[in-house]
Amino acid sequence: MIEDLFDLEQVTSRTSLIHSLDARVKIIICIAAIVALVAVPYSPVVYTVSAIFFVLFLVLWILSGIPVMVYIRRLFIALPFGFMLCGFQIFFKNRYYTDYHTLLELPFGIQVFYESVQFATILLVKFLVCYSFIVLLSSTSSLQDLLEAAGRLKAPPELILALGMMIRYLFVFGTIYRKVTDALKARLFDPFDHRLPYRYRIVNMGYMMGSLFIRSLEQGERTYASMLCRGYGRDSYIFIRDKPLHRSDLIFLFSCLFIIILVPLFCWYDPYALMDHTIFG
Repeated sequence: MIEDLFDLEQVTSRTSLIHSLDARVKIIICIAAIVALVAVPYSPVVYTVSAIFFVLFLVLWILSGIPVMVYIRRLFIALPFGFMLCGFQIFFKNRYYTDYHTLLELPFGIQVFYESVQFATILLVKFLVCYSFIVLLSSTSSLQDLLEAAGRLKAPPELILALGMMIRYLFVFGTIYRKVTDALKARLFDPFDHRLPYRYRIVNMGYMMGSLFIRSLEQGERTYASMLCRGYGRDSYIFIRDKPLHRSDLIFLFSCLFIIILVPLFCWYDPYALMDHTIFG
């Protein structure tokens, strides 16, 4: 996971149309897509809306020039959580359906309902599409750019300060972690080597975690002392310069928002049903 953190920043340093966009534009597009998809009621309409949103995501991903394997690797990280979240839904009834039909009967009186499977499938589709837009956002904008963009979007300054400190020293912790793991490799220690006694591996892993804890504590004390020397206090905030949006950013933003808003409305709205109702009274 620490190695993925450094790889994430390397991907965001690429040059493409999506990378060059203002981070505020990408944040708004990502949030708008998630809110629009979540707002669609749980019905088969979700499949159509999700398919069109995923096509929009694919177009943006292609424009970013990032290899597909990067998306697949990050998707596999979240898949266990998504399947765990949606998999349990098939055993329970929910408030979106009134009638339930048993699809499968398992031992100990456990039943799998057809409507619950449909609900779990819709929930999984929503999860995958929303997560895809989050992957696109994190892969095309650095953490510092996202932090500054959130500040320009009038996020609470206290939250910006806390996130800024966390982002800054997360990489410091990652560097310390790399040094410790490199030291273990130089000593030919592998915690997954079954040729070593199990107790020996556990003891050394405990020493490593203790060393990381002590180093992070010492680093935190040094950081806090240096911040006090620089005038840090209760009313200290991160300074973020004003940055106007360019015309190209605004055009791209409104184009994507037009698609994101229009697609759910058009898919949910049935003009033929309304026409029949108007003609036949």
